[in-house]
Amino acid sequence: MKAFVTGGSGYIGQATIAALRRGGHEVTALVRGEHGAQAVSGLGATPVMGTLADLGVLRDAAASADGVIHLAAARGPQAGQADRDAATAMQDGAGASPYVHTGGTWIYGNTRGLVAEDAPPAPPALVAWRLDNEKQVLARAAAGGRPVVVMPGVVYGQGAGLIKQFLVDPARDRGVVHYIGDGANHWSLVHVDDIAELYALALGASAGSVYAGVTETALTMAEVAEAASRAAGCPGRTASVSLEQAQAEMGPMADAFALDQQVDSARARADLGWNPPARDVLTEIAMPA
Repeated sequence: MKAFVTGGSGYIGQATIAALRRGGHEVTALVRGEHGAQAVSGLGATPVMGTLADLGVLRDAAASADGVIHLAAARGPQAGQADRDAATAMQDGAGASPYVHTGGTWIYGNTRGLVAEDAPPAPPALVAWRLDNEKQVLARAAAGGRPVVVMPGVVYGQGAGLIKQFLVDPARDRGVVHYIGDGANHWSLVHVDDIAELYALALGASAGSVYAGVTETALTMAEVAEAASRAAGCPGRTASVSLEQAQAEMGPMADAFALDQQVDSARARADLGWNPPARDVLTEIAMPA
């Protein structure tokens, strides 16, 4: 299969290209500049120059592929519209070929126990725009399209991602990792290589499918913070902050990090044969970047 990937030079994108290449797929990847082009070329993919605003480029690249994986994240106050326009262009190009769209488990808000993909949404403002976009994406199934939504939890591994950006890196300056409240809220986590494999498998999913990509649901924010303190070089130095202080430090991301979430991935395992290996999550998070 020839797959077109947006966000290919990013954290999850590079892992996904690697997973696709291991599966024998040919890959083209959207990149913004020469640095990104070098990154995807080094993984065996062919770069396509452009951004999510280049709708003609997206449409043509999707039409030339046998399947699409949309990983690129739009930024700023118009992120929702930019993502919706990009998804529309790629689905127009893809026609009846698989189109895999990125969602996220944060749309479920506080889950109050273990939930699956059919749980009612209660998203924080940071990701509320995703709901309408995903509905629009999935509606293409009724018109002959083949949309699939993959919903990662908090992605970790390889010394990168949100944990590094919002917990590890600030702690290198202040000497302590902050967690929110009592830190007892659960995080739904997934290793970057495991979510990459799920994206690759999702190209073979049935139209209209939605899959949560989570491998760990028992760990709390306080436990993640303690592991992050080791990665930051200040082992054991963690401190509680209020949600208001966390919002001042992290912006809207604090509302998502404060969620208490446990999300089940049984559907992806049953439908697609997704079988992530057992991992020592906290040890991996604690590895220096």
